[in-house]
Amino acid sequence: MAIISTVDFITPPVDDPYWFGQISAANSISDVYSMGGKPLTALNVVMFPSGHLDMGVLREILRGGNDKVMEAGACLAGGHTVDDNEPKYGLCVNGIVHPDRVVTNSGAKTGDVLVLTKPLGSGVLFNAVRAGKFPMADLEKDVLPTVASLNGVAMEIALNYELHSCTDVTGFGILGHLLEMACGCGHHAVVDYDSLPFYTGACEMYRKGQTTGSNRANKALVERYPLAFDRALDKSQQQLLYDPQTSGGLLLALPGDQCSALLEQLRKEGIGDAVKIGGIVDGEVGITVQ
Repeated sequence: MAIISTVDFITPPVDDPYWFGQISAANSISDVYSMGGKPLTALNVVMFPSGHLDMGVLREILRGGNDKVMEAGACLAGGHTVDDNEPKYGLCVNGIVHPDRVVTNSGAKTGDVLVLTKPLGSGVLFNAVRAGKFPMADLEKDVLPTVASLNGVAMEIALNYELHSCTDVTGFGILGHLLEMACGCGHHAVVDYDSLPFYTGACEMYRKGQTTGSNRANKALVERYPLAFDRALDKSQQQLLYDPQTSGGLLLALPGDQCSALLEQLRKEGIGDAVKIGGIVDGEVGITVQ
């Protein structure tokens, strides 16, 4: 038995405290899933401006987090709260995994295909809602249920296959996390842009001038390594590649001959956004977007 310990907390991506609690908890628990582990216990990590916001807001944040921990089959065992100027919430999560079945982001092999389990573009949509450019009702209907969903079922299914590598896509965007995978295995990653799943409205928001505070840094990070575009993309389309995700999907690397069966099983279990997005090939560490 090996222990996985992780901690993560975020500022509110949305104003609704219950959604905030769910999303942040799912985001924290995902780090255990991405290593092939099972979450067991969690501790709340809370910063809250008690002198400025009603304590009922804090109650709803914690209720959302607790509900998501229970959904994961884990136990919320306590936590710690401090007074702060801005709400922040997350979890310290402990999980277990067999030592011989630890999944890392560095094990991908040449010939592997890449599967992504959730759409991209949540970062710009969260900011667009704050700016009044995107309807909150559309976010609640089409985006938040997916963002707040756990990655546990997807990982449980993936572990039935010859899974070589995995990471969850979060703050560094799809290219940033794919670069981590390429650096870890020492090979080149290829992405088929047309296969990438995006939330409805994300590209439109970039075209209207909306962005996030992380896009520029994410782009600079990726451009430290060879980055090639084998097709024409406008500025908005490129920005989606650097869009930071909160509680994003899993990026899975596995042999190509197992991809169809994995996707079929994922979709049968309700993970309908799962799609093959590219693969790992021989070559220097870097990324090619086709």
